[in-house]
Amino acid sequence: MTLTLAVYGKGGIGKSTTSCNISTALAKRGKKVLQIGCDPKHDSTFTLTGFLIPTIIDTLQEKDFHYEDIWPEDVIYKGYAGVDCVEAGGPPAGAGCGGYVVGETVKLLKELNAFDEYDVILFDVLGDVVCGGFAAPLNYADYCLIVTDNGFDALFAANRIAASVREKARTHPLRLAGLIGNRTSKRDLIDKYVEAVPMPVLEILPLIEDIRVSRVKGKTLFEMTESDPSLDYVCNYYLNIADQLLAMPEGVIPNDAQDRELFTLLSDFYLNPQAPKQTEEDELDLMMV
Repeated sequence: MTLTLAVYGKGGIGKSTTSCNISTALAKRGKKVLQIGCDPKHDSTFTLTGFLIPTIIDTLQEKDFHYEDIWPEDVIYKGYAGVDCVEAGGPPAGAGCGGYVVGETVKLLKELNAFDEYDVILFDVLGDVVCGGFAAPLNYADYCLIVTDNGFDALFAANRIAASVREKARTHPLRLAGLIGNRTSKRDLIDKYVEAVPMPVLEILPLIEDIRVSRVKGKTLFEMTESDPSLDYVCNYYLNIADQLLAMPEGVIPNDAQDRELFTLLSDFYLNPQAPKQTEEDELDLMMV
């Protein structure tokens, strides 16, 4: 059985870096992994391959859109740790529909029987869900993962993605595996959101400069650890996420939280902070004074 994952999150939150390291962690656990980049910028798999691989659209154009002339080796490239990589690509900036390209990519890979060869397929999807096209990977996924930080905008985007999961789960066996906190030194807003919209928190990664550097170098943390073993502890965050996913968690269908309610909830956390409740021990200390 193939485990299919779809990774979403606000633009610039570190989805691709997180996706590449999760794919590598799954490969390190002995799984055959395919990562599909669904961003028209076609840089999802850069951290795995070290270069911008040709996209599905590039290849289709070369073959004059004759699908029957395309072979798996034309569109699937080998990345670090044996992770196979595909970039859907997209239309020129300002023209066409990127979501359509995602659908065509899935169609082509299925015609090539590529989907049947993998233990895990991971879709790395552009930004938050803004239309049915970019929600398309949810049609094929067992689990959605949302990358966020402890900021308002990222959690607002997470809530819109959660709404898409809830909608897709009406007709597909899709569950939200949980949140991944990235570059997060505090998690108070994340905890406030999860309190209102219950969902698992798979991992919280602190602000680690080497993660940013790995993206620039085009290397996963696992590859960087080969020359710098002190980074091994960072890899353990991703291995922990991989282990949770391979355990096939129950996941959740997220509750509904309207946009305005979420604005109020998160804004009030700082604008109208509530004093911490006194414990019996605190009251006893006051009495003694």
